[in-house]
Amino acid sequence: MNKLLLGLLVVAGLPAMAQKKAAPKTEASPGEVNWISLQEAEQRMKTKPKKILIDVYTSWCGWCKVMDKKTYTNPKVVNYINDNFYAIKLDAETKDSISFQGQKYGFKPEYKANMLAVEMLGGQMGYPTTVLMEEGFRNPIPLQGYLEVGNMEMVLKYVGEKVYKHTQFDEYQKNFKASW
Repeated sequence: MNKLLLGLLVVAGLPAMAQKKAAPKTEASPGEVNWISLQEAEQRMKTKPKKILIDVYTSWCGWCKVMDKKTYTNPKVVNYINDNFYAIKLDAETKDSISFQGQKYGFKPEYKANMLAVEMLGGQMGYPTTVLMEEGFRNPIPLQGYLEVGNMEMVLKYVGEKVYKHTQFDEYQKNFKASW
């Protein structure tokens, strides 16, 4: 999975600017990503395991806003995420304490971020970062930067269809044809 991480990190990588996001909803309107909380994802995982997509953002991140308006509104992206992933928004700079998998994570001024975001991003604090995980919150893959629809399709299908289990990302990327 480490080669997967390196390959996927190459896919994205634009700088971040300014953004404000709404709190996660429990049910999306038709055509919207069904964003849920970490706690709700943990509960759902017990009865219906799915892969995880976490959108790590900040209130000042411009590229996060662009992803919200362009990538996360594309009908094919929305449908694929809703069918195959639990989608979570995580404000990296929240000062609220976050409980996740039996641990509490708080804000650390030296990182200017919540420690859960620091852990998920491996200390590489850049926004937006899309974190993909296998069922059970395993093997996090952080993808820094803006993901346009074609790149999002590629990484979602690579993880969502478990292609990573039998194909190296470099090979997959060379042969991938975006259809969204």
